[in-house]
Amino acid sequence: MYEQQQRPEAPPHGPLAGFTVGVTAARRADELGALLRRRGASVVHAPALRIVQLADDSELLTATKELIDQAPDVVVATTAIGFRGWVEAADGWGMGEDLLARLRGVELLARGPKVKGAIRAQGLTEHWSPSSESMAEVLDRLLEEGVEGRRIAIQLHGEPLPGFVESLRAAGADVVVVPVYRWMPPEDIAPLDRLLDVTVTRGLDAITFTSAPAAASLLSRAESRGLLPELLAALHHDVLPVCVGPVTALPLQAHGLDTVQPERFRLGPLVQVLCKELPGRARTLPIAGHRVEIRGHAVVVDGTLRPVPPAGMSLLRALSRRPGWVVARAELLRALPGAGRDEHAVETAMARLRTALGVPKLIQTVVKRGYRLALDPAADSKYDV
Repeated sequence: MYEQQQRPEAPPHGPLAGFTVGVTAARRADELGALLRRRGASVVHAPALRIVQLADDSELLTATKELIDQAPDVVVATTAIGFRGWVEAADGWGMGEDLLARLRGVELLARGPKVKGAIRAQGLTEHWSPSSESMAEVLDRLLEEGVEGRRIAIQLHGEPLPGFVESLRAAGADVVVVPVYRWMPPEDIAPLDRLLDVTVTRGLDAITFTSAPAAASLLSRAESRGLLPELLAALHHDVLPVCVGPVTALPLQAHGLDTVQPERFRLGPLVQVLCKELPGRARTLPIAGHRVEIRGHAVVVDGTLRPVPPAGMSLLRALSRRPGWVVARAELLRALPGAGRDEHAVETAMARLRTALGVPKLIQTVVKRGYRLALDPAADSKYDV
């Protein structure tokens, strides 16, 4: 009889433990932050914008009156919160029943399941919804049906839809835009500046975007502070930009940045992408008979997570660039943020690093020369530089 194989025990820490993730969302930021923390991440949150409701705005009021007076052929609902907000605003103006009556007589398209739920909660039924939850698929369907001479209303939720409205109008449609919310800069800009600073200094491992305006806002703020080149360099090489979908990624892609996106445009899949990508970017080395995984602000030694102070992480990264090679104190001093010229700062930070790692022999002192990682001899050729 074969012995039953035991499954390896799950690590006591989450897949994002030791990593720091920035969150730029204004809406559902608490939900995203909770998902990240539940998987072990440290979270830095700064809303890159704020949502201003248009319940008292003449633009939404005018669009609603126009649609009630002159029926559209098609209404496209893009977000659940936006659709609910539109009906609530109409109720406040005494037009709620008139709006719902008008929507019952048109072809109602829903971008995804949450929007379908919001539509059905109002006693309406959608005519169609794309399986991909993509506005591109909605556009393809409309153009295939033919839109020339048709009146199409698009409910927006703050975000622009690049090319969507223009494509419909170019094909002959009469498009009415229904803007339920508007994006504005945050009232308190200080948290966004702190997030920008920590991104530029590589204090983040990844930064998340759930809307195109949030990405555009961070880029705009960096440009106004003269930090755009530094931000782009950080996002190109060290800080992973993660977007909830392709529309959200457009402002970043316009600056030549590659982004990571989930297949489904939801917060859960976005977090799953991070759980896959960030551990895959960690540096793993065999050192002094131990398996050492270097993460953003912590080190996993033989499966045990060990938080490391920022100065210690700076030293460890400098040593890991040339594993097994001696790194001079002067070079390590330059790696320490704000250390000045006193090489004693290296000794102090190194002592704290060894304590944090819990295995002092991982780092060897080479008398009168510097320090080196005690790379296992069998790995010398693999990691030789």
